[in-house]
Amino acid sequence: EVQLVESGGGLVQAGGSLRLSCAASGFPFEDYAIGWFRQAPGKEREGVSCISSVRISGHKTYYAPSVKGRFTISRDNAKNTVVLQMNSLKPEDTAVYYCVAGDYGSSRSDPPYWGQGTQVTVSS
Repeated sequence: EVQLVESGGGLVQAGGSLRLSCAASGFPFEDYAIGWFRQAPGKEREGVSCISSVRISGHKTYYAPSVKGRFTISRDNAKNTVVLQMNSLKPEDTAVYYCVAGDYGSSRSDPPYWGQGTQVTVSS
């Protein structure tokens, strides 16, 4: 069974930082791209960032224009984890953040696997 478990969400002031982690199990982690989506109340879900499987797609990362330069994604294949480091947070970053998995294309658009989500709230 595929499991993606997020942690690290919380409340932070604008300009602050948070570090989201995703712990994965139940599938060959090294062969999957892992990404992050977010959804704010009343808004469509947005693909935030994605990191490829090096073995399948080579070294690739994707960032939404709204977070580029502020967020950094990384993965540790030995620990089956992905980290999203979020700096210079803004109130508009407030959302539920979901860890997702799939191939590099689907992980940026319509990923087959989703975690339960973690709330990130940025106060002004």
